[in-house]
Amino acid sequence: MPISSFHLRAAAFLAAVLALVIVSDRLRAHGFEGDRFFPPTISTDDPFATDEYSIGVSTFNNPVAPDGSTPKTREIDVSSEFDKEIFPKFALGVTGTYTNLQPQAHQGPTQDGFDNVSFSAKYQLFEDPAHEFIFSLGGEIDVGNTGSSKLGVDYFSTYTPEMYFGKGFGDLPDAVKYLKPFALTGTLGLSIPGETSNADGSLNPDDVEWGLALEYSIPYLQQHVEDVGIPHPFADLIPVVECSMTSPIDRYGGTTTGTIDPGVMWEGKYLQVGAEALIPVNKTTGPNVGAVLQVQIYIDDIFPKIFGHPVFFNDENDDENNSSNSNK
Repeated sequence: MPISSFHLRAAAFLAAVLALVIVSDRLRAHGFEGDRFFPPTISTDDPFATDEYSIGVSTFNNPVAPDGSTPKTREIDVSSEFDKEIFPKFALGVTGTYTNLQPQAHQGPTQDGFDNVSFSAKYQLFEDPAHEFIFSLGGEIDVGNTGSSKLGVDYFSTYTPEMYFGKGFGDLPDAVKYLKPFALTGTLGLSIPGETSNADGSLNPDDVEWGLALEYSIPYLQQHVEDVGIPHPFADLIPVVECSMTSPIDRYGGTTTGTIDPGVMWEGKYLQVGAEALIPVNKTTGPNVGAVLQVQIYIDDIFPKIFGHPVFFNDENDDENNSSNSNK
């Protein structure tokens, strides 16, 4: 397959981001509850309102439209998300995605452009470090008509209030100590479109957006349960299985769609690299297995004077606590 301008732009973007990791020599990892480090997951959002920057590339085959109006289409997304803590435990974020659509079997021209921009907010409402538990509230706004019209983006905005949780199992009894490295995170939201119907008369249902991520932290096993002698780089791996689902709940929205996403994340000193398969739960979701690769940059290490602390009401003691939790 020839290299298109889209692939060249995506490769240049990835190279520029990865080059940032060489400028830092400190680590101040942020996703901690007690001894538990919760890695930023790929397909579902994590419950932490912190400074984050990630870039990911995914490929997935979309099915033929039920009415036959669009063919089977390969979609390649290059997405980037930036989150900044504004007040203690409260963060705002922005996500942008560059999309390439390739109709299969030469059934149409390739289209590419930006999807609609989305903004998010998140507040860590409750934490229990002794039990490695966190509960957060927030939401997301997908801003209509901010993307490329060639992609057929929604002209209306969509609003999704959401809740998030994380629970580590380090408080299990020693009799089942090898289960302690397990952790579970999840999200639950209600997606509400700004318009109930489109110009062609089709309906836009309200959707329940829900997801779970079950992970097993080998670093936690080695450091807080038992050093079983796993060598690096395998000692830095966190196997994970995620699911990301959408369930329409009104206006004849159809069936639940989503993917089951097994994969693994590698925790380095300056970044996290993760890869997952995207397995559709039914034919309505997609006809084939896709894949996603994500790089999470620890921007609080790269620019410690700017990131790793809130913009307002910054408590220097919080910085000291963050530094003390920096060993994953």
